[in-house]
Amino acid sequence: MSVVDRLRLEPVITMEYVYAALILHEADQEITEESVTDVLEAAGVDSEESRVKALVAALEDVDIEDAIAEGAIGAPAPAAPAAEADEAEEEAEAPEEEAEEPEEEEEEDVSGEGLGELFG
Repeated sequence: MSVVDRLRLEPVITMEYVYAALILHEADQEITEESVTDVLEAAGVDSEESRVKALVAALEDVDIEDAIAEGAIGAPAPAAPAAEADEAEEEAEAPEEEAEEPEEEEEEDVSGEGLGELFG
């Protein structure tokens, strides 16, 4: 079960609690109920004991470095490649081009009628 799945099972865990755990991890501190509570209080967050316990339990057997490397925690969605962005722009411009095309087709039809009379 991934870290994200574990945290989803605990609907009472909010991002402040996850951030507190990440701060502790980055500071090479052990993630315990007491340390998470201390970080939350230092940030001015009124912590709830049940939420802190749920977070610590959810992260108990998790290698946070691996989770971060996998992008499971706090990683932004990857940016769309430039090719997809170009396609989106082309699609946005497509209705304008389609509006112009029927006029050109009508002009082609008019010019083609004279040739048909020559060979027909």
